[in-house]
Amino acid sequence: MTLTGRVPLLLLVGLVPVVLRPSMGTVWTWVLLVGLVTALDWLLAPRPSALEVVRRPPGTVRTGTPATSRLTVTSTVRRTVRAVVRDAWQPTAGATGNRHRVVLRPGARTVLTTPLLPRRRGDLLALGVTVRLPGPLGLACRQATLDVPGTVRSLPAFESRKHLPSRLARLRDLDGRAAVRIRGQGTEFDSLREYVRGDDVRSIDWRASARSRSVVVRTWQPERDRRVVLVLDTSRVAAGRVGDVPRLDSAMDAALLLAALAARAGDRVDFLAGDRTVRSRLRAAGARDVAARLQEAMADLEPVIAEADWSGLAGEITRLGRQRALVVLLTPLEPAAVREGLLPVLPTLVRHHRVVVASVKDPALGALVDARGSLAETYAAAAAAEVVHERERAARVLRTLGVDVLDTDAERLPPALADHYLDLKARGLL
Repeated sequence: MTLTGRVPLLLLVGLVPVVLRPSMGTVWTWVLLVGLVTALDWLLAPRPSALEVVRRPPGTVRTGTPATSRLTVTSTVRRTVRAVVRDAWQPTAGATGNRHRVVLRPGARTVLTTPLLPRRRGDLLALGVTVRLPGPLGLACRQATLDVPGTVRSLPAFESRKHLPSRLARLRDLDGRAAVRIRGQGTEFDSLREYVRGDDVRSIDWRASARSRSVVVRTWQPERDRRVVLVLDTSRVAAGRVGDVPRLDSAMDAALLLAALAARAGDRVDFLAGDRTVRSRLRAAGARDVAARLQEAMADLEPVIAEADWSGLAGEITRLGRQRALVVLLTPLEPAAVREGLLPVLPTLVRHHRVVVASVKDPALGALVDARGSLAETYAAAAAAEVVHERERAARVLRTLGVDVLDTDAERLPPALADHYLDLKARGLL
């Protein structure tokens, strides 16, 4: 039984007879009368089974993109039913305006709409539909929570998608589909043409020039059908937050942009995520919808409070294929984790692949280094400077081994990684 605000108001009305005839008997008589009327009202209230509730699946959306939960409520009794229906979701689903007042005639139905705004990745669940049906006097209600399953699948946001058109334009320049061709670069021969001022003299074909009346140069196009392997670190170091966003989510954003670009370039994309064990694996090859498939593969990933087993992950990279590839390790540049886990396996990886380490840097460290207004800030600046120094030292060690290191903030990492990929492709280094 659920009581409404009318019950205490009705009890207050009892002050009138108490004033007219002040005695404890009057008080208890009025309380008993209110209790009996309330119980009768509850007995006359429709049962929750009077309503049949069916949910339409909300579907799949990106994190931060609005979605809609729809409930179809049908009356199954022969009288008009008044009810309050609450469509409850877990907090990160961002449900708003989820309390609905309905009035249904016998056999009638209505559709209730609840706006959702997912704030985290993964499968966000409905917690149930609570139905409250008041009695004729509105004093008491029957209430029950119905099990009406519902799930909205929230995919990574892919905020870096805004950088894709400009990188695709540069890619078209590289492979000659645009009006301007970058000549003399790449490793796949394209055609011969006459030399013009500004051409690289190293591209002159002397044999062809000897058979012609003019100097002839070779033109090249970037390699196609290369392999790009994206390795996402889901260990404890990926759980740290930069600003309000976990490092893992920022790394996902960079991986999505690179995957979409590489697929458009005709390269094959493989994806691997893990820590001590492999959490997700995807052989996307050259699929045009690689970004959508990657979002599905990433949706349920969460950081695990454990160290990454880079030896095992390196073995998984080998199982994906022995052909030379661009291996992108999306892992924070944490000196201890790099020194103890990553460094031992890098020589083998570098021997067979082109390796890039892409790391999300916290800009707050730079702010701490510069702030020295008080004694506490000076100590904090010294500690931050030590952390920055250790990160730079780890990056130098990686570069000494032949690894390309990209260590920048979350907003700049996706375009920086995409630009580095295009630069390697233009220079024929994939």
